[in-house]
Amino acid sequence: MTEAATQSPIPVEPSFEPLKGMRSLRVLARLLDYPTQELQDASGELIEILNAERRLGENLKTALMDWCQRTQESDLLELQAEYVALFDKGRATSLLLFEHVHGESRDRGQAMVDLMNEYQAAGFELDARELPDHLPLFLEYLSMCDEAEIGRWLGEIRHILALLTARLEERGADYALVPLALLALVGAESDVEEHRLQVKEEAPDNTPEALDAVWEEEAVRFSASSDEDCALQSAEGRRLAERKKTVQSDPVKIMPSAWGASPSSTVADR
Repeated sequence: MTEAATQSPIPVEPSFEPLKGMRSLRVLARLLDYPTQELQDASGELIEILNAERRLGENLKTALMDWCQRTQESDLLELQAEYVALFDKGRATSLLLFEHVHGESRDRGQAMVDLMNEYQAAGFELDARELPDHLPLFLEYLSMCDEAEIGRWLGEIRHILALLTARLEERGADYALVPLALLALVGAESDVEEHRLQVKEEAPDNTPEALDAVWEEEAVRFSASSDEDCALQSAEGRRLAERKKTVQSDPVKIMPSAWGASPSSTVADR
């Protein structure tokens, strides 16, 4: 993961305020960020926001809040090592959404441009060098959208979220709670079940042998005969992916809720 991936992406002067009640999406974004002392110090605030979230079941909310508490009490270096092991080694648990969609497709670049255009049209500008399909950054954007837009996007990526949940659960990682919570927001937690058998049969891609094989494969790809092939097949190019354009996802709505008062400015708003 690049240095930028360890930094929290921060929107610069958005043109509108986040929808009340969707601040929980910002909490989920923070929980998927590289662990920092700031995150540990803010655990109490994150728990307060999660506790006010009426769209999640009590069991899931409790699991998320317990995780926040463990994060606060854990050794920071151990948390960071766990994060690197989960998200920096191999692609199975990548937080780059489109990497799960088209893999090696050569048509991914335009989709990244399209997503950036959506961000900019909504007044969401990036103060980080992270790619736009990085899930924590994407959740920052969703936290500023209305319910219809949130439902549309979560509906489009629900298959990715379900697969990511199953893979993280298989590794016994608390991080599985984030994609599971996103599925719960649209009533799609059961989607995870269809991926469990597949995940159990997958060969691990984070072993030294698997990582060496990837490096060897990339070395071969860099020998492409044209500059265009080199660019498309480079390590940076592999980070590009495209949003589905031709397949319409089923209509999805955010689960109903009754909102109470929310806390004032917290780390979730930064």
